[in-house]
Formats: sequence, C-alpha cells, structure tokens
Amino acid sequence: MLSKSVIRLTVACALLAAVPMAWAQSQEQIASRPAAELVTNGPQAGRGDNSGEWSAQRNVIESASYEQLLRTSPTFRAVRIRKECGPIDDPNLHADCVASFQRG
Repeated sequence: MLSKSVIRLTVACALLAAVPMAWAQSQEQIASRPAAELVTNGPQAGRGDNSGEWSAQRNVIESASYEQLLRTSPTFRAVRIRKECGPIDDPNLHADCVASFQRG
C-alpha cells in the first residue's frame, strides 16, 4: 500500500504539470481574439485649454518677440539651439537644425 506522502507528492506533481499547459491554452485563446476597438467620447478639454488669455493677436506678438530675440541675442539663440537641436543624434539632421537658426 502506498503511503499518504507518496500519494500527495504524486497528486502535487500532476497538478504542477497541468499548470503550464493551462497557461499556454489561455495564452492561445487571448491571441486568437480579435483586437478590441477603443471607443471614446471624443477629445476632452482640461483646465487651461480654454483660458481667456490666449488670442491670435497675442500669439503674433509673442512670435515676433521670439524671432527678434533669435536675431539680436546670440546667447538666446545659442540656448534655443542647444535645447532644440541638442537631442538630435544624427549628424546631418543636427547640422540642418542648427542651420535653420541661421536662416531666420
């Protein structure tokens, strides 16, 4: 007659052997499902999206001020070049980025 511990060990081994098979079957079922379609209720406005301070006229004024600083302040231009072109790893793209500041 088999001892209780041998029976328990046999049952435990059988259960452990079944776990990977069940997991693999569940992964196959997940993979065979059609992709879910994401449905939203459209863009959502947050605080600051509709601030009354923005206007087209103000945008034009700020853009002109930025362009003036690029033309007249070498320090400002150097900081902007570092910020905008610095992360570009490709040498050709980096050179094009730096050159774009010289054209303005």
